[in-house]
Amino acid sequence: LVITKKPYEKLTDMSNQEVAELFSKIPKIANAIVKATNADAFSIAQNNGKAAKQIIPHVHVHIIPRYNDTGTLWLKRKILKDNELDELAQKIRNCIE
Repeated sequence: LVITKKPYEKLTDMSNQEVAELFSKIPKIANAIVKATNADAFSIAQNNGKAAKQIIPHVHVHIIPRYNDTGTLWLKRKILKDNELDELAQKIRNCIE
Protein backbone atom coordinates (compact mmCIF):
# COMPACT_ATOMS: atom_id res chain seq x y z
CA LEU A 1 0.00 0.00 0.00
CA VAL A 2 0.99 3.58 -0.60
CA ILE A 3 -0.71 5.75 2.03
CA THR A 4 -1.11 9.49 2.48
CA LYS A 5 0.39 11.08 5.58
CA LYS A 6 -2.62 13.35 6.04
CA PRO A 7 -5.83 11.52 6.99
CA TYR A 8 -7.93 12.06 3.86
CA GLU A 9 -10.91 9.76 3.50
CA LYS A 10 -11.30 10.03 -0.28
CA LEU A 11 -9.08 10.99 -3.17
CA THR A 12 -11.51 13.81 -3.97
CA ASP A 13 -10.74 15.39 -0.58
CA MET A 14 -7.15 15.98 -1.71
CA SER A 15 -5.75 18.81 -3.80
CA ASN A 16 -4.51 18.05 -7.31
CA GLN A 17 -0.95 18.61 -6.10
CA GLU A 18 -1.37 16.11 -3.24
CA VAL A 19 -2.84 13.51 -5.61
CA ALA A 20 0.06 14.04 -8.02
CA GLU A 21 2.56 13.69 -5.18
CA LEU A 22 0.93 10.45 -3.98
CA PHE A 23 0.86 8.89 -7.44
CA SER A 24 4.39 10.07 -8.28
CA LYS A 25 5.64 7.53 -5.73
CA ILE A 26 3.90 4.59 -7.43
CA PRO A 27 6.51 3.74 -10.14
CA LYS A 28 9.41 3.47 -7.69
CA ILE A 29 7.45 1.34 -5.21
CA ALA A 30 5.80 -0.77 -7.93
CA ASN A 31 9.19 -1.56 -9.47
CA ALA A 32 10.47 -2.70 -6.07
CA ILE A 33 7.39 -4.87 -5.47
CA VAL A 34 7.68 -6.48 -8.92
CA LYS A 35 11.36 -7.19 -8.35
CA ALA A 36 10.91 -8.48 -4.77
CA THR A 37 8.02 -10.79 -5.69
CA ASN A 38 9.32 -11.89 -9.11
CA ALA A 39 6.02 -10.69 -10.58
CA ASP A 40 5.47 -10.31 -14.31
CA ALA A 41 3.41 -7.13 -13.93
CA PHE A 42 1.27 -5.23 -11.43
CA SER A 43 -2.18 -3.70 -10.99
CA ILE A 44 -3.08 -0.53 -9.13
CA ALA A 45 -6.34 -0.17 -7.17
CA GLN A 46 -7.71 2.82 -5.29
CA ASN A 47 -11.27 2.78 -3.88
CA ASN A 48 -13.33 5.78 -2.74
CA GLY A 49 -16.45 5.25 -0.61
CA LYS A 50 -18.38 2.25 0.67
CA ALA A 51 -20.03 1.50 -2.67
CA ALA A 52 -16.52 1.18 -4.15
CA LYS A 53 -15.62 -1.33 -1.40
CA GLN A 54 -13.38 1.11 0.49
CA ILE A 55 -12.91 -0.57 3.87
CA ILE A 56 -10.33 1.73 5.46
CA PRO A 57 -11.48 5.39 5.50
CA HIS A 58 -8.01 6.69 4.63
CA VAL A 59 -6.70 7.25 1.10
CA HIS A 60 -4.37 4.47 0.02
CA VAL A 61 -3.27 2.84 -3.23
CA HIS A 62 -2.90 -0.91 -3.63
CA ILE A 63 -0.03 -2.19 -5.77
CA ILE A 64 -0.83 -5.80 -6.60
CA PRO A 65 1.82 -8.06 -8.13
CA ARG A 66 0.54 -10.07 -11.12
CA TYR A 67 1.83 -13.29 -12.65
CA ASN A 68 1.41 -14.66 -16.18
CA ASP A 69 0.06 -17.98 -14.89
CA THR A 70 -2.77 -16.37 -12.86
CA GLY A 71 -3.73 -13.54 -15.20
CA THR A 72 -5.55 -10.56 -13.77
CA LEU A 73 -8.13 -12.45 -11.75
CA TRP A 74 -8.81 -10.94 -8.34
CA LEU A 75 -7.78 -13.99 -6.36
CA LYS A 76 -8.54 -14.43 -2.69
CA ARG A 77 -5.90 -12.64 -0.66
CA LYS A 78 -3.34 -14.91 0.98
CA ILE A 79 -2.93 -14.05 4.66
CA LEU A 80 0.75 -14.10 5.61
CA LYS A 81 2.18 -14.69 9.07
CA ASP A 82 3.89 -11.74 10.76
CA ASN A 83 7.36 -13.11 10.08
CA GLU A 84 6.47 -13.63 6.39
CA LEU A 85 5.19 -10.04 6.17
CA ASP A 86 8.39 -8.75 7.78
CA GLU A 87 10.49 -10.76 5.33
CA LEU A 88 8.50 -9.51 2.32
CA ALA A 89 8.68 -5.90 3.53
CA GLN A 90 12.45 -6.18 3.85
CA LYS A 91 12.74 -7.68 0.36
CA ILE A 92 10.76 -4.74 -1.04
CA ARG A 93 12.89 -2.23 0.89
CA ASN A 94 16.04 -3.86 -0.49
CA CYS A 95 14.70 -3.48 -4.04
CA ILE A 96 13.86 0.22 -3.81
CA GLU A 97 16.29 2.18 -5.97
